[in-house]
Amino acid sequence: MGAVREIVLDESVLFAEDASGNPCLHPASAFLLRRLRHSNLRVGICYQEDATSQKAAFVQGIAATHSLDSIPLSGTDEDLLQKFLLAWNGTGSSCLFITSRKIELFFSKLRNIGWIIVYVGVDSNVTTDSGFININTVQAVPITICNLNKMAMHEKPLVIGYIMKPSREEDFCKRGAFPLYPTHNGLLFLPLSFELPLAPQIKQVDVVLHKATDEIISIDTSLDFSNGILFSKGMNELKRNIEDIPDCCVIDPLNNIYPLLDRHKIQEILYKLDEFNIKGHCKLRAPHFLKVDNYDYTSLQDQLSEAKLSFPMIVKPQVACGVADAHNMALIFKTEDFENLCVPLPAIIQEYVDHGSLLFKFYVLGERVFHTVKKSMPNATHLLSISGKSAGSSFIFFNSLKSLPVAQEDNISAGFVEHSNHSIDLELVSHAAQCLRKWLGLTIFGFDVVIEEGSRDHVIVDLNYLPSFKEIPDSDAIPAFWEAIKSSYEYWRATRAPKP
Repeated sequence: MGAVREIVLDESVLFAEDASGNPCLHPASAFLLRRLRHSNLRVGICYQEDATSQKAAFVQGIAATHSLDSIPLSGTDEDLLQKFLLAWNGTGSSCLFITSRKIELFFSKLRNIGWIIVYVGVDSNVTTDSGFININTVQAVPITICNLNKMAMHEKPLVIGYIMKPSREEDFCKRGAFPLYPTHNGLLFLPLSFELPLAPQIKQVDVVLHKATDEIISIDTSLDFSNGILFSKGMNELKRNIEDIPDCCVIDPLNNIYPLLDRHKIQEILYKLDEFNIKGHCKLRAPHFLKVDNYDYTSLQDQLSEAKLSFPMIVKPQVACGVADAHNMALIFKTEDFENLCVPLPAIIQEYVDHGSLLFKFYVLGERVFHTVKKSMPNATHLLSISGKSAGSSFIFFNSLKSLPVAQEDNISAGFVEHSNHSIDLELVSHAAQCLRKWLGLTIFGFDVVIEEGSRDHVIVDLNYLPSFKEIPDSDAIPAFWEAIKSSYEYWRATRAPKP
């Protein structure tokens, strides 16, 4: 059998009845449908044609929602197979039929023409060699597909187990980043689940790709960040298993990610870039900043001056991500703005760089560097004019993920958009990207650059781990994403190899 290309899900593994007798999805079915929807496999739902019109409509609705085929199953034992194959109209090879019921004659005939029958939660003394497979839950279906695809490949594939929150996973899957079918460069992607024991799942993969910051519950800033993070139960189990299985490559190690949770650490990292400016190019730098534990301007005045900070300034929580208020910020214009400031402490006070309302977003995927240009916050004078306060506090409070005060077209500096891609020094920033990659030890990360009006300084104002890079065309981003993962694994393996 070749790599799995087609899957038919029997209604018995997907549907149940609610208390009123109406059809509904099994709780675990959403997990499976989410992972199959963008798997690059052909997937269909098979149901009894003699079902009630209500159930048939429900099945067809689910199929339409998840872009699946719906196949009615009807007829006698003698013609059941013929009618099914006619309705499915598949290739006839590398196909799975997944079910929780036994229709022995029908399944035997399917098996005889090359299909594999996967029983979910059904007691049956069968083996894979006989064309039947037994699994306990539908969550194990992706693992089963992965194992069959490994067996079908001539060369040993690199199996990537990935785990992230459903919404993020959905975004990546929509773009074809996590196909269940082998990629052109020999990768197999396997979704890991916190709903199943992690140890046996991790033993089946070569690489664990994660977005640990999605699993942060809280951060105690009174401790070192690596010690003050409280992860979810599932992430803690993953962390323990990674530590217990040293032969598994992790993209990326938690210790390499921790600095990007701390805006103070980020600033210290960015300050090192001053040493790597290239003669004949614009200056690349970090924004001026000060870490504070209170907003008493009397005590902060001298410190702000020493840090080369003057109004306007932007105030950000020290915690950069993973908690609810990490993106609550304020732009302050005068001394009185420190009063009643509601940005969580400890905080980072950072210079506000007038940048013509344009932001350059850079994405580093292994050795490849991509960028895109986005509208950003207006210059400070315009922000002050729209703050709507002439006396007392005039700060602008916002959430950078939800309510960022983005410039309108008429607020963008004249002619700045037209030559924006020419104004950025790509050689300089690409050099900085590779420096950051080495310092951080990260495979995939992003950073934001603004160009200061007047001086033309290139200022890196943010760093983040495993961004979605959704602004980059899939045709460029996804192959680079796959190659970055493979290269990271090969580097990890080479550095672990014993020296002769």
